[in-house]
Amino acid sequence: MTKPDISIIILNYNAQKFLRETLKSVACQKGLSIETIVVDNNSSDNSRAMVKKEFPTVKWVQRHTSLGFSAGNNAGLPYAHAETILFLNPDASFIKSTDLKKCYRKLWSDSTIGALTARVNLVLTGGIDVTCHRGFPTPWAALTHFAGLSKLFPTIPLFNQYTKSYLGYTTEHEIDAVGGMFMLMRRAVGDQLGWWDEDYPLYGEDIDFCYRIHQAGYRNLYWPEVTVLHYKGVVTGMSAQSRQVSTANKATIKRVKGWSIQAMELFYRKHYQKKYPFFITWLVYLGIKLLKFRRVTLA
Repeated sequence: MTKPDISIIILNYNAQKFLRETLKSVACQKGLSIETIVVDNNSSDNSRAMVKKEFPTVKWVQRHTSLGFSAGNNAGLPYAHAETILFLNPDASFIKSTDLKKCYRKLWSDSTIGALTARVNLVLTGGIDVTCHRGFPTPWAALTHFAGLSKLFPTIPLFNQYTKSYLGYTTEHEIDAVGGMFMLMRRAVGDQLGWWDEDYPLYGEDIDFCYRIHQAGYRNLYWPEVTVLHYKGVVTGMSAQSRQVSTANKATIKRVKGWSIQAMELFYRKHYQKKYPFFITWLVYLGIKLLKFRRVTLA
């Protein structure tokens, strides 16, 4: 059996309506042989029946837990046969039929590229999803972001390391971290790094992955020659932009907010704690506790 050019892994959880749009956009892609794998995190909607009926060639991988973005993505890898892997959210879609082929060619044109993302635009606002264009969350980057200094001084690099907005969104450039909603990479790079860290329940795992890609000497590339559409947060309810169409209830939103805070602590402990003096670490953990109180306890 001939290997496909690309294996697309889509992690689904109660996203039937949006998953249909995503799979339709994948089915329209031309110029490549594509293997599509949907990993389901124990959905309670009719996602499986919809996929089986409308997209019979899509591989369905059923998990029996809803926990773990990293674990879910990793669960799709044994079913993927291509040397190129695309991790794609179930609420993200291509616009043009040549988009994936363009991204594929760009990735393989340069062996230094570890992970590639297209420009990701929000469906409901038309603006960019800044989580596709992230800086690493150093203590200073996090402080300036959560203190609002990045909004006050959007063009000054010193105050915008969290999203690197000063680099702009119209030209190709290296970025610290691409988003997990659209991450294209060579299998060899993922194999080298051990793929996704399953210690992260949700949030932070894409930044962790990109940090390890960067540490291994590869570049994470933002490539706006292709634009992808993203609802964002339809399952988690964390995005204000898509809250009106989200499938998440209040309990889910609160649980996800807790995971987002947990991810910050996990990332700092894993990658930064040994790099900074004790008083910086103490301040970071204090800030995380205060943020948790505001986001979760007061929610």
